[in-house]
Amino acid sequence: MTRVLVVDDQELVRAGLAALLRTAPDITEVSEASDGEAAVEAARRERWDVILMDIRLPGMSGITATEEILSSVPDPPHVIVLTTFDVDEYVYAALRAGAGGFLLKDTSPRRLVEAVRVVSRGEMLFAPAVTRRLVEAYTRRPAAAVGPAALSGLTAREREVLRLVGLGIDNEAVAQRLHVTEGTVKTHLHRIMVKLSLNSRAQAVVMAYESGLVVPGQAR
Repeated sequence: MTRVLVVDDQELVRAGLAALLRTAPDITEVSEASDGEAAVEAARRERWDVILMDIRLPGMSGITATEEILSSVPDPPHVIVLTTFDVDEYVYAALRAGAGGFLLKDTSPRRLVEAVRVVSRGEMLFAPAVTRRLVEAYTRRPAAAVGPAALSGLTAREREVLRLVGLGIDNEAVAQRLHVTEGTVKTHLHRIMVKLSLNSRAQAVVMAYESGLVVPGQAR
């Protein structure tokens, strides 16, 4: 059963999203917040499974609120950012901050509910191809690079798993390429995320590019 916090400064949009989510039988509670500060306070006060976070909020932005929540809340919720454009610098920044995915604001009610279910399981919300297209668009900038030293704590096998994940390959296909079980891949990915202080698979994809482990345009 899932608890969801909806964050949007437009009351009509916020109320509409909340009303749609309340129709799902497996979503037990839905609450609302009108800005980033209120979202952070709500996340610290109560435990939420998923937060729907508008990126462009007055005052504290959705990106900053996401960073605050994921870095300061024990057992933090999964964050879905709400946006108008799918390839957008704000979306990229949200993925860097640890958001588990993004939704366009004109998404269908059915897609909205399913997105919450997917992210609550810790899965990426969008297709790997979309992630790669978005990340490649913004890691071409010199300022985005963090350098290979960021990966110095990883083993050779962990680097290879991160490289394949960065290329948009799912766990099952990574396991086939490396001739290991899918469970082994998940274990490696978990260790990678702990070592690099990452909160989501999308953040791992960003790190693979920014460290130079994956080069924009590289074939799968």
